[in-house]
Amino acid sequence: MLVVFYYPIGKKVNFQSLVNIKEKAVLLHFSFRTTTMIDTDLYEAKQLYPFQEKTVESVLQEFRTNGKKFNLLYQLPTGGGKTVIFSAIAKKFIEEWGQKVLILTHRIELSVQTSRQLQAIGVKNKIINSEVKKLDDQDEYSCFIAMVETLNNRLLDDGDFIKDVGLVIVDEAHYNSFRKIFQYYEDGNILGVTATPLSSNRALPLKDNYNKLITGESISGLIQSGYLSDAETYNYDVNLHGLKIGTNGDFTVSSSDVLYSNFFMQEKLTFAYEEVSLGQKTLIFNAGIETSMRVYDSFKKLKYNVRHLDSTFSDKDRKDILTWFRTTPDAILTSVGILTTGFDEPTVKTIILNRATRSLTLYHQMIGRGSRRLPTKDSFSIVDLGNNVRRFGFWQDFINWHDAFRFPDRFLESRISELEDMEFEVEFEFPKGYDKLVNTSILETFNIKENYYECLDRGQKGKDAVENSLNNHFDSIIGLAKDQHHALSLVELLQEHIEHRLKNYTRCIAKSTDNYLKYLLETYNRQLRQKLRAAIVD
Repeated sequence: MLVVFYYPIGKKVNFQSLVNIKEKAVLLHFSFRTTTMIDTDLYEAKQLYPFQEKTVESVLQEFRTNGKKFNLLYQLPTGGGKTVIFSAIAKKFIEEWGQKVLILTHRIELSVQTSRQLQAIGVKNKIINSEVKKLDDQDEYSCFIAMVETLNNRLLDDGDFIKDVGLVIVDEAHYNSFRKIFQYYEDGNILGVTATPLSSNRALPLKDNYNKLITGESISGLIQSGYLSDAETYNYDVNLHGLKIGTNGDFTVSSSDVLYSNFFMQEKLTFAYEEVSLGQKTLIFNAGIETSMRVYDSFKKLKYNVRHLDSTFSDKDRKDILTWFRTTPDAILTSVGILTTGFDEPTVKTIILNRATRSLTLYHQMIGRGSRRLPTKDSFSIVDLGNNVRRFGFWQDFINWHDAFRFPDRFLESRISELEDMEFEVEFEFPKGYDKLVNTSILETFNIKENYYECLDRGQKGKDAVENSLNNHFDSIIGLAKDQHHALSLVELLQEHIEHRLKNYTRCIAKSTDNYLKYLLETYNRQLRQKLRAAIVD
């Protein structure tokens, strides 16, 4: 087993005496630290805080009350100790129900972290990685930890790959990749755990798979109780004109790279760093690799201690950079996508959001990397260079997660729609290859907001813009459609683009509701299909 001992820089420690300790070692935390890895079975189990113990009992009571085939979703902010909590739940479930527990993760780091905690509390477990093809020894273990894609491949070959599983625990449950596993364990219980109970795909809400949501302590509550560091937020206004929205609903990497790689944004970033975080350990989040490399160059020219990290790095290079970051007090790490989950470095003093996002989940994940508390750290700084605070509110603000769980569309729309000007600054970006299926050049010539106001200037009804939009979609399909069936399939292909346009239209009119948008979308699709059927005779 691997254990990490932390000790103050400059202080000598007799590691041999630590290894000889028969009982579990004590894990010491300090603000500035270096690490030594020791290959041993010693590992100190993280003890439950009172609120965590209460959560464990609440979750188990839900399963006792509701029985099998009951799925529960649990929300707790990043830094609240989700791994410690669901590890304790797994142990007690095994003891009380006498069945095995399966824990699903989407990152190998999370699998290893979970395995260590389970081992430390006496739960014999096995990680199912790509090397595990068979489980001939599964009777020796009461708990299994698996990457979702690896396990799915095994289950496709053998639906009984892991037998007698009574509880499936899903870490980072807001990711939709886990859904494919649920069909194999419908007779048991599923516990999803996440900091933000909002599906990564708005078309697949979490309420479709979970019967109930229970929420843990709020961010402000964890701060007041001394479990999390408080944050001071510095918001620098940024003109986001030019950003485009992709099919996942967030700003595209390509358009973000164009905006954030320019000289003026780089200058604003370095100014913000020097004003807020000069000389402090800083973690910078970017949308794309090109931006992050520009950030690295900008800070390097100013002779700051900076490194760059992205998903293309080897495991060894990544480990070396994170070790450097951990042990360097004034380190600046500019990164892309790789450190939003499964990364824990409490000594971070500043989080810089050098990107804009429309994902509340990502917003909380990024900020959460700085929220860990230490004896010498009870606060950290947030630098927002993407108008994200305007979009989502302050990180500490109360969020009604029950409302988000029950009515996700309404919840998200109410937050995003506060920035109607933002919605018009962005454009819809088609995925690669769409230009070979439909005439995207025709679609890109039409702007429904501009057309709406042109109609009003000509004395026409604003609703005529919807008819003009429909004709534009018709023109983009008709030239490429082989037959009626093909044409109708292209309508389905364009659904996200159609919805994006109609949402922009409803923001032009004085009064609009979700029901009106739904009616508008249904009418639009029906009329577009009728027009195509009339024009194409098979």
